[in-house]
Amino acid sequence: MNAMKNVKIEKLTLNIGVGEPGDKLEKAFALLKEVTSRKPVKTISYKRIPKWNVRPGLTIGVKVTMRKNFDELLKRLLMAKDYVLKKSCFDNYGNISFGIDEYVHVPELKYDPKIPMFGFNVTITLERPGYSVKRRRLSAAHLPRKHFINQEEAVKFMKEKYEVSVE
Repeated sequence: MNAMKNVKIEKLTLNIGVGEPGDKLEKAFALLKEVTSRKPVKTISYKRIPKWNVRPGLTIGVKVTMRKNFDELLKRLLMAKDYVLKKSCFDNYGNISFGIDEYVHVPELKYDPKIPMFGFNVTITLERPGYSVKRRRLSAAHLPRKHFINQEEAVKFMKEKYEVSVE
C-alpha cells in the first residue's frame, strides 16, 4: 500500500459551550482540565445573538486541542459511548464528531459535587501524510480530491484501530 494513503489522527478536540461567562464557565474550565490534564482555552463569540444575550467578544465556552498523547483518553471517551458511533458522526472530510451526555459516563471520572453535570463534544480530525502542503505559509498548494479522507475511509480506520462499530 502507498505510504501516502495511510490515515492518522491529527488532533483530538474537546469542547464545552456554556453560552455565558461566569461561574458556570469556570466549572466547565475545571472539568476539561480534569478530563485531559491540560489547560483549556476559553472561546469567545464573534456574532451578536440578542435572544441569548450574546455579544461579540463575550467568553462563552472552553476547549482543549490535543495533538500528542491522546490515545488513552480517546479510548476512554469511546468506552463512554460503548464503542458504538452513528454513521452521521462521520463527515466527508475526515472528521468524526460525537457528544458525551454527562462527564460521569467517562471511565475513571468520578462525580464532583462542585461541578454540575456537563456534557461535551469530541471531535477527531483525521489526515494523511502530505496535508502540511496545504497548511504551510510559503507556497501553500491545494490537495487533490483523491487525497482527502472520505466517510468510508474514516469508518474503516475507526473499525480497524479502535474496534468501533458503526450503526
